[in-house]
Amino acid sequence: MTLNAAPLAAERPHHKIWPKRLPRELSVPNTTLWFNLEVSATRFPDKPAYLFFGRPLSYADLKAQAEAIAGWLQSVGVRAGERVAIFMQNCPQYAAAYYGILRANAVVVPVNPMNRAEEFKHFITDPQTRVVVCTADLAAIVAKANADVPEAQRLAQVLVTRFTDAMPDSFGSGGEVDPGDAPPPAMDAWLRSDPELPAGYLRWNDALALKLAPGPLTSKPDDLALLPYTSGTTGLPKGCMHTHRTLMSNSVGGGIWGHASPETVSLAVVPMFHITGMVYGLLGNVYTGATSVLLPRWDRELAGRMISKYKVTHWTCIPTMIIDLFGSPNYKSFDLTSLIYLSGGGAAMPQAVAQRLLDEFNLTFAEGYGLTETAAPTHANPAERAKLQCLGIPIFGVDSRVIDPLTLQELPPGEVGEIISRGPMVFKGYWGHPEATKDAFIEVDGHTFFRTGDLGRMDDEGYFFMTDRLKRMINASGYKIWPAEVEMLLYKHPAVQEACIISARDAYRGETVKAVVVLRAEAKGQTTADDITNWSRENMAAYKVPKLVQFVDALPKSGSGKVMWRLLQDEEAQGRPAA
Repeated sequence: MTLNAAPLAAERPHHKIWPKRLPRELSVPNTTLWFNLEVSATRFPDKPAYLFFGRPLSYADLKAQAEAIAGWLQSVGVRAGERVAIFMQNCPQYAAAYYGILRANAVVVPVNPMNRAEEFKHFITDPQTRVVVCTADLAAIVAKANADVPEAQRLAQVLVTRFTDAMPDSFGSGGEVDPGDAPPPAMDAWLRSDPELPAGYLRWNDALALKLAPGPLTSKPDDLALLPYTSGTTGLPKGCMHTHRTLMSNSVGGGIWGHASPETVSLAVVPMFHITGMVYGLLGNVYTGATSVLLPRWDRELAGRMISKYKVTHWTCIPTMIIDLFGSPNYKSFDLTSLIYLSGGGAAMPQAVAQRLLDEFNLTFAEGYGLTETAAPTHANPAERAKLQCLGIPIFGVDSRVIDPLTLQELPPGEVGEIISRGPMVFKGYWGHPEATKDAFIEVDGHTFFRTGDLGRMDDEGYFFMTDRLKRMINASGYKIWPAEVEMLLYKHPAVQEACIISARDAYRGETVKAVVVLRAEAKGQTTADDITNWSRENMAAYKVPKLVQFVDALPKSGSGKVMWRLLQDEEAQGRPAA
């Protein structure tokens, strides 16, 4: 079975309203992602690729650092096609490591920096990771995870950077940069922390100082470039195989869709490990030759100041960031007039907030839709004709349908079914899971489509709307949380006999995590909800931690013994928690 997209159907409903400024399909460069950096570094050598608390990293310096990292990776034995993990929050070193791995002809494995050691082990063993590049604050997690995996699967090397390797030495009077660029005190303390490293770990600046030149670039457009992990309804996260070519499509298309140019200044605050943050903060911006203002994590006051000071023109975000920014007592003092394109996804933008953006700043929030399997967007709203709380229309080269999930027949506009898509950005399959790959694709009208597992409908004009999910998933502020994964971790708690994870409504996050727990006999009356929550914080990423814990005597089960999670979910939705 081939997973490559065939030519598109001649006419779909959205083509009748397709913006005249946009081509229907793109001529995607037949080159690698590394070549994009090489071109921008040649065209704009002195232009800042990134600004990190006021300190610039030029395109020429980004390329030089990436080449030095590539040379070092090859010196420690990383060969073409081998996997190298990046485990850090947003910083310029993320970009240098990312492109360095690609220049070494290797494969990037981005790992959520919120993961704890128990979770991180999977990212060593499953992709057979050779090397990890991380920040100093996460080095101990890497060490603990590495010590817990079988010796034959352990890492060959760990490269550690400090945020301060790319930050100004000081701010304010007599400092390197303007005090307005300084992070808030708590963030500054975290960024400047420098814990003692495990034995044998190499410092970032020491690797750069070696100035090792990499061997020839041998990667081709259809070679594996990226292995981002996505969880599912059962089991541990699975790696999505993306090539240079599948990533190139949205790297090019995002800028064309959103009016980007080398004059663009973007705010890169969506995490780079996430496919959306990666496409807009690592790939598309470098292809375009734009400048990105980097934030290591969200802070509304800092974001407001950075947009104002650097005249940010483009911002891809999640709706909760906009909501939080509006919640600042200082938001009236922020100058957002430079913004010309505001886009995002992950959760629906509340209509009242979208209207406020329009009324106060004349900005339309252009929502989009995509998955890790599709390298971010397959759908987007054209800014000149956006619909609120809508996924948008299929973008360049995408054919998307709504089908009956049982009969697989296409449904007419207005009827709810499963969204399926095909296009140049669709992944090549799940790493090491041929059966899951087979199940993810179907043939419709002689073409291969990816099954998203999302339920939606299409209106008469070809705009798509989300209604529900076939897959069991919780969406908290754009973070996708898979209950099966959280349950597997909870079962490691010594007091937990059984656990079922469901979603609960949350005024801010949209949805949050609720654990329905059966305690072991000896733990009843001894274990509290706080005990479960505190243990979870130590053993799983913060966004997965159950915010609500309910103890029950037994979980409802079917005749075959399966936990009836949907029954619990329905009771929660109706305000009737499990008895």
